[in-house]
Amino acid sequence: MSSTKISQNYSFLYESLLRYFQANAPEGACIAYSGGVDSTLLLKAAVDAAKDSGRAVLALVAETQFHPHSDTESAQERASALGADCEVLQIDEFQDPSLMNNPVDRCYLCKKLLFQKILDTAGAKGYSVVFDGTNKDDERQYRPGKRALKELHIKSPLWELGLTKDQVRGLSAALGLPTASSPSMPCMATRLPYGETLSRDLLARIYQGETLLRSLGFYNVRLRFHSPVLRIETDPESFPRLLTMRTTLSRRLKNLGFPYITLDLEGFRSGSMDLMVQDPLQESS
Repeated sequence: MSSTKISQNYSFLYESLLRYFQANAPEGACIAYSGGVDSTLLLKAAVDAAKDSGRAVLALVAETQFHPHSDTESAQERASALGADCEVLQIDEFQDPSLMNNPVDRCYLCKKLLFQKILDTAGAKGYSVVFDGTNKDDERQYRPGKRALKELHIKSPLWELGLTKDQVRGLSAALGLPTASSPSMPCMATRLPYGETLSRDLLARIYQGETLLRSLGFYNVRLRFHSPVLRIETDPESFPRLLTMRTTLSRRLKNLGFPYITLDLEGFRSGSMDLMVQDPLQESS
C-alpha cells in the first residue's frame, strides 16, 4: 500500500520512511525482525520502498530463549505476508554465563550477542547494513541495549526520523497492519529483579501465567517475580474484573509454583524493574 492510499495525517510520515530506505538501503534492506509493532512497520516500509527497484528485503528473526516460540512463528507468518524473505536464527542466551545472574547490563549483553549474529548472517548474504525498530520513545527509558546497537552500527530509522510509539501505532493502523494495537512484549528476563538467577523453567512458568491472564481478556500484563512473591501488573481499569476472579487466578498461579500472589496498585508500567537502576553504560551527555 503506498502512502497515497493512507490518510493525509500519516502520509508524510510514511513518505519519510520510504525515502529513508531508498537512500540507505542501496543493496536491499535487512531488518532485525521481531514481529512486533515497531519492526513490522519497518518491514512494511522496506518492502514498499523496494518494490520499484526490485531490491530484496530480508527479515532476520532471532529465536531466543528469553522469548516464547510463538513469537517466532508469528514473526515468520507476518514477514511472509508482507512479502519479505525470512530466516530464523537460533540464539541461546543460557550458553552465556555472564547473563545467568541477570546483571544490570543484561540488555546490553543480550543485544550484543543477538545483533552480532544478525550482522554476521546479513554480511554473509550481501547486506552491509542492518535496520532495527528502536523508536524515539525508547530513549526515555533505561535501555542499555541501545549502546550495543551503536557499537555495532545498527541503523534505527524510526528513532532517526523521530517517530514515537503513538505515531508508530497510528501509522500501522492507517496501513492496516495487524500489529497496530499489539501489546509490547519485551523479553521474559524483565520479569525478574536484576541479580536474580534466570532459568528456563522459571521463565516458562511466568510466561504460562501471563498467557493465562491474556486468555481471560487482560491486555497489558506483566508478572514480576520477587521470590517468593509474584506481582501482577495490569491496566488499572481492569482491576475490578481481576478482583472478581482472584480466587481462581490465585489458585491457578499457585499451581504454577508461585506461593504468594499480589496485585500492584500502580498498575501496568513498562520497565518497572528499572526504577532503582541507573545505566552503568550510559554515556555522559
